[in-house]
Amino acid sequence: MRKRLLLSMPAGVLLLAGQLFAGGFYLQLGNPEASPEARKLNAAVTIKATGCHDPKSAQVTATATGYVNGQRRTIPLKVDRMSDDGAFALSQQWPKEGRWVIQLVARNGEQFTNLIVAAGPQGVDRLHPRNDWQHEFTAAEVDALLK
Repeated sequence: MRKRLLLSMPAGVLLLAGQLFAGGFYLQLGNPEASPEARKLNAAVTIKATGCHDPKSAQVTATATGYVNGQRRTIPLKVDRMSDDGAFALSQQWPKEGRWVIQLVARNGEQFTNLIVAAGPQGVDRLHPRNDWQHEFTAAEVDALLK
């Protein structure tokens, strides 16, 4: 029965299962209010690099993309490493007005992952990120999240 169930799953599910069971490398967003260190850094969101491949050596970069006065702008963001292995804080460095997409890119040796998440006047929508560990998100994918 198990063999039949496995064979009926879509290929994407099998790929995800393989990534998860192999340990993977991915990013999790968190509530900065849960961390005194993140609050001290005025974090809008916390980021945790997780997986079994030494997340403490992960490197995370971030950009914010949005529209200001009808012009598309991309702003590089500073990501602060926190004392907990693989933990980072991101403070709000983009304008409070308008709609923005935050893109986080993480590398750990040859491993790669990234996510995009919407941000606006109410803050970062950390409950609905889009993750991809195979390719960086394109400008079109970022723009689709801005709409």
